[in-house]
Amino acid sequence: MNKDNPVWIITGCSTGFGRELAKLVLAHGWRAVVTARNPSAVEDIAEGHGDRALVMRLDVTRRDQIGEVIANTKQRFGRIDTLVNNAGYGYLAAIEEGEDKAVRAMFETNVFGLIDMTKAVLPGMRQQRSGLIVNVSSIGGIASFAGTGYYHGTKYAVEGISESLATEVKPLGIDVLIVEPGPFRTNWAGPSIQQSASRMDAYAATAGERRKQTEARSGNQAGDPVRAAQAIIDAALSDSPPLRLLLGKAALDLARKKLDSMRHDFDSWESTTVAADFPVEVS
Repeated sequence: MNKDNPVWIITGCSTGFGRELAKLVLAHGWRAVVTARNPSAVEDIAEGHGDRALVMRLDVTRRDQIGEVIANTKQRFGRIDTLVNNAGYGYLAAIEEGEDKAVRAMFETNVFGLIDMTKAVLPGMRQQRSGLIVNVSSIGGIASFAGTGYYHGTKYAVEGISESLATEVKPLGIDVLIVEPGPFRTNWAGPSIQQSASRMDAYAATAGERRKQTEARSGNQAGDPVRAAQAIIDAALSDSPPLRLLLGKAALDLARKKLDSMRHDFDSWESTTVAADFPVEVS
């Protein structure tokens, strides 16, 4: 990534990680395109930063708005160095309770919006042979729980797409950073989260209990969004950014637990796994 007065585009800046990251980027003296579906919600971030801040309306499910953001960014700043795909939200429902329209809308934002934004900045990054794409995933892109299966589906998709993208663009001078936060004091578990209207008694002890826990923890999570934003900047400035950046001790603990669980299954069933191949012919 260009570290000399870089240009950042950040999606979903009205609250949480996006807001704090935009504030820190501008505090560093860099240039930032601060976006939100409601621009008036982020105008305060740009105050006092003059021409270094550009506030724009952006719903990542609207390709026309994506095009306008890219065009205006190039007109104002001449280049794009970092894209942060932060826009997204959660959805609480057991798999059987999930409502098709709501689930598809979440995939449009969390997955396809991220893809469309990424494809929009890649031509310029390829031309300048430098750039950084930061995709905000979640510990929910590594480990899954009852009640958030559809949300996990969006984040597992982000993980897989990002891994392939990283392999494809690394030779072109472009880095990819997958950010995987645990529980943070953002609006994710509060005003931003959506829920299915349907609540089936059969899932009261699983998905239903997760709904209760999520609501109870909102505002009391251990993660600090300001420190998370600084961690993202630290990784971005690294000469060798990691492919994955876990944020928060809870995320680290859960990721290690998932690795241990996978390793246990792989090792326990190794003979059955290997036996699925054609027998090795002995000459």
